[in-house]
Amino acid sequence: MRTVYVNGDYLPETEAKVSIFDRAFLMADGVYEVTSVLGGKLIDFPGHLARLERSLNELDMKKPAAFDDLLEIHRELVRLNGIEDGLIYLQVTRGSDGDRDFVFPDAETTEPTLVMFTQSKPGLADSPQAKTGLKIISIDDLRWGRRDIKTVQLLYPSMGKMMAKKAGCDDAWMVEDGFVTEGTSNNAYIVKDGKIITRELSNDILHGITRAAVLKFANEAQMVVEERPFTIDEAKQADEGFVTSASAFVMPVVEIDGTALGGGTPGPVATRLREIYLEESLKAAV
Repeated sequence: MRTVYVNGDYLPETEAKVSIFDRAFLMADGVYEVTSVLGGKLIDFPGHLARLERSLNELDMKKPAAFDDLLEIHRELVRLNGIEDGLIYLQVTRGSDGDRDFVFPDAETTEPTLVMFTQSKPGLADSPQAKTGLKIISIDDLRWGRRDIKTVQLLYPSMGKMMAKKAGCDDAWMVEDGFVTEGTSNNAYIVKDGKIITRELSNDILHGITRAAVLKFANEAQMVVEERPFTIDEAKQADEGFVTSASAFVMPVVEIDGTALGGGTPGPVATRLREIYLEESLKAAV
């Protein structure tokens, strides 16, 4: 049985409780981060912490009392649950003032809720899909306009995953005004003539922590990166594609809406970037 963290206490998961009036439950009024664990160490933790702080600030949400202790809480959960490879999920909500109201509760009297739990995923970095690649469908992007804030409003991305599953594919890329925004839980990229193309940062996409690291490593490896929107038609004509996320790292894309990319197998750029990312991130892991 897992040990989880709830508002200062380490508890068996069966004893963990959050109020039915918690605003994340009633209003999706919460933010989250997912940090990967490889070899018992945290990957890209400073980036996740910085993005969490930004999300809280953007929503005018108070930091939980344990904010400065988050690194130690992560490490303790890894230790208590014996996590070698896996994930740590962290969620901060605006808390509960004991009722339901659209108006924010008084931050002076209502403490935020902080919950964390682990997911054990042995061999996380050795996913078989990294060798076969993902098959993608395209769907309309019907999310709200502030995708740069990592909120728990994940209904439409979940629906997108199910649309992909129903189509016999692995994931979906979302399209708005004719251009790809991102995947349901990842940032999207194509490669053409050796050039890596991905949408620029804005309120339209999540500011991926893995995205930032991968683009940094790509530049250091003398790869050409072009940050701009691209269409599904352009993607279909690309030499290869890939996605990045905290749990999938760099994952090749081999098919979009039934059209194979390259030879229908993972391309050299995505494969090399995955190698570099894992190697460098493990060196810097805490």
